[in-house]
Amino acid sequence: MVRPILRDLKRGDALDLPVEDATVDLAAQNCQFNIFVADDLARSLAEMRRVLKPHGALVMSDPICETAIPDSLRADELLRAMCLSGAVTLDEYLGQITGVGLGTAEVCGRRPYLVLDASRYDVDEDILLETVELAAYNDPMADDGRCVFTGQVVFDTGDDPFFDNGKGHVVMPNVPLAVCDKTGEFIRAMGRPDLFVTELNYHYSGGGCC
Repeated sequence: MVRPILRDLKRGDALDLPVEDATVDLAAQNCQFNIFVADDLARSLAEMRRVLKPHGALVMSDPICETAIPDSLRADELLRAMCLSGAVTLDEYLGQITGVGLGTAEVCGRRPYLVLDASRYDVDEDILLETVELAAYNDPMADDGRCVFTGQVVFDTGDDPFFDNGKGHVVMPNVPLAVCDKTGEFIRAMGRPDLFVTELNYHYSGGGCC
């Protein structure tokens, strides 16, 4: 039996979604950070969280940068529409997304996108733009803050049957366990030679600790 595909098209915009609260499993948007100014961006993200079901996902892709973009470029509407001048740092990007209450974020990919070079744009030095692909979840915010996964993995190289940090993270010998940044930092701080934590690679493929 073939089930019919239900389609319900509604006219609306990102600042006022024509969708009831907590009714969406999966939402997606692209280049939102580049196009919207700060107040509208915050409102659109809050709207996304409003319509997501508990543990529902928001999948996003935007350019980011680690060098400040001059205000003159940010104010250029054409460059913003081309997704060239509204980029922010990854930390700011994550901060705004989790700041509306999406408690878990996964950085699924990060790769070079374009260079704003000094010979063509009003910049003192070349600025590298990167594309970031991210999934954020309408999970409760943990007591110790957001859970962000950036590709860190922990290995247990010791002789014990397993390592349990007492917070729900169990690592089996030589079996990689993906961990969020908080857990990776916590395990590093333990200073145990039998626990190896990889660096951030900004490519999280699932199977996390939390």
